[in-house]
Amino acid sequence: MRRTALLATVTALVAGALVWPAARQADAAPVTFAHPGVTVSKSQLDFARTQVNAGAQPWKAAYDQMMASKYADLNRVPKPRATVECGSYSNPNYGCTDEREDAIAAYTDALAWYITRDDRYAKKSIALMDAWSAVIKEHTNSNAPLQTGWAGSSWPKAAELIKYTYTGTWANSGRFATMLRTVYLPEVINGSNSNGNWELSMMEAAVGISVFLEDRTSYDKAIAKFRTRTAAYVYLSSDGALPKTVPSQNLDTTAKIVNYWQGQSTFVTGLTQETCRDFTHTGYGISAISHIAETSRIQGEDLYGTDVGERLRQALGFQSKYQLGEAVPSWLCGGSLTLGLGPVTETGYNALHNRLGIAMANTQKLTEQNRPSGSNNLFVAWETLTDGDNPN
Repeated sequence: MRRTALLATVTALVAGALVWPAARQADAAPVTFAHPGVTVSKSQLDFARTQVNAGAQPWKAAYDQMMASKYADLNRVPKPRATVECGSYSNPNYGCTDEREDAIAAYTDALAWYITRDDRYAKKSIALMDAWSAVIKEHTNSNAPLQTGWAGSSWPKAAELIKYTYTGTWANSGRFATMLRTVYLPEVINGSNSNGNWELSMMEAAVGISVFLEDRTSYDKAIAKFRTRTAAYVYLSSDGALPKTVPSQNLDTTAKIVNYWQGQSTFVTGLTQETCRDFTHTGYGISAISHIAETSRIQGEDLYGTDVGERLRQALGFQSKYQLGEAVPSWLCGGSLTLGLGPVTETGYNALHNRLGIAMANTQKLTEQNRPSGSNNLFVAWETLTDGDNPN
């Protein structure tokens, strides 16, 4: 018995502390991809549609918010460009806002189609996707990878809904797929050594695009990068004295790691690499983690049951606590935080609390306080509608 217990302990220690998440993820892609399957499934959409049609809250309020937004405007005129040029902090901004918002609009219209069955919304979503797939060739300047990640997260969500639920035709779906494969995927699939939210958003786009393209190779590569980056983005005490790192970044000294973590030298469970930068960018990272975990779940693999789920849970709880107004201790970011987490808690909260039954008091309070959660106008949209207390 003692020998068996010892072996179990050693096995647990090795699995939890020594093996990188990416190394355990040898073959992530499903044999057969589920569609629609990028962040929302058909059963989730059916639940949301039923709730809206019944006038139930918070879904009806979330739906009304979406339909009143600029993204659901059937008179929207797409503004595609051959070259989208995005500098740091969108300076210059040549097509950056237009691309991101047209992509969100395409997704918004696809959701509107699903709930209303009004053909006009499906056709509008198609018109937006067709306009861009006919024109765009590249993303340039310093923010090109992040811009591609943001827009590339919304496009496949729209495309999945139209291709797999719309009863009409989409003649240019092949051209749209070619756009994703040739313009977007190469820009995001190899990741980034910038702040963690960059690579997480890029992997969100890569995973979603891979599902739409049914590309198992790029899906596996993106999931592996995602797991390594998530482990290096959210700290758990089980990681040891210092956070995990992405090997390619060569953060091989304590001083380098502290500098990369915005000068924070005290590491506690739930802290993220960008907490001391600001909560807005932290929210981008948390959102991308939840979106990829949700897509993976729909595709048949439960990342919520791995360290990904635990890191997401702890990151949500830690940031929510301070977003709600808890006093900031002096050891945390010099005693001062820049808040503004954004509408990013619904997906992770629903998966971890509602489906798995994990108590998340702070995240629950913040999530319910922010309903309906709306859009961040970058790559997050309408998650109270699609994910709010959704059992599917």
